[in-house]
Amino acid sequence: MPKFATNISMMYQEHAFLDRYDAAARDGFKGVEAMSVYDYPAAEVKARLTKNGLTQVLFNCSHGDLANGERGIGSLPGREDDFKRSIEKALSYQEVLGNQRMHVMAGIMASGKSRDEHRATYVKNLTWAAQQIGSRDLVLVIEPINTRDIPGFFLNRQDEAHAICKDVADAVGSVKVKVQMDFYHCQIVEGDLAMKFKQYFAGVGHIQIAGVPDRNEPDIGEINHPYLFKLIDEMGYDGWVSGEYRPKGKTSDGLAWMKSGA
Repeated sequence: MPKFATNISMMYQEHAFLDRYDAAARDGFKGVEAMSVYDYPAAEVKARLTKNGLTQVLFNCSHGDLANGERGIGSLPGREDDFKRSIEKALSYQEVLGNQRMHVMAGIMASGKSRDEHRATYVKNLTWAAQQIGSRDLVLVIEPINTRDIPGFFLNRQDEAHAICKDVADAVGSVKVKVQMDFYHCQIVEGDLAMKFKQYFAGVGHIQIAGVPDRNEPDIGEINHPYLFKLIDEMGYDGWVSGEYRPKGKTSDGLAWMKSGA
């Protein structure tokens, strides 16, 4: 059975944010991830992790200006200085929380900028960020996201993401960037999940799951998650598999998928 974590930004919203760490632990999770932890001092977040015996699996670097529609700045031409500051802040939290994955969102394509410009900026920014890691036990991850949920998002396909990771690896001489494979997004954009996972397994650094099409619990919808959980084990994946979905009711009432592997 895979190691399951919970995304407490989308789940456990019936609790205040820091209390979600307590709730996740009560439900049996050993790992948690969050889209953002920056509203709280790193020491407060670390205290909740320690109290509950939890691992901070992942958090995102800056989303940019959410109020004005930004969803990450990693590929945005002209935002390189903002990107560098966001990585420096993220690394200061990682140093305290100890997570081994940080998600660097590509962002929504800017008006008047080409895909080639966005790609070149993303590779350049990721290369710089990878060089800042040094000896930390840390891998940056990038995530292909479907354009139904985030219209205009730059990175959408597995092959695109793995090609970018290769370019960064070639530039820095080691693998410090991998792909966050969200089966929900991949199913919507490409399908063929099992074969895609097998094809790109070596470059997968993190997995997320949700039911398709409505992004509810993984045991609701068209994806055969028990089959995929078995495949994940057979392939020898030893990372975390995080539920990142919108619970239909209270989070704790919809965790049969986690407790039974179904």
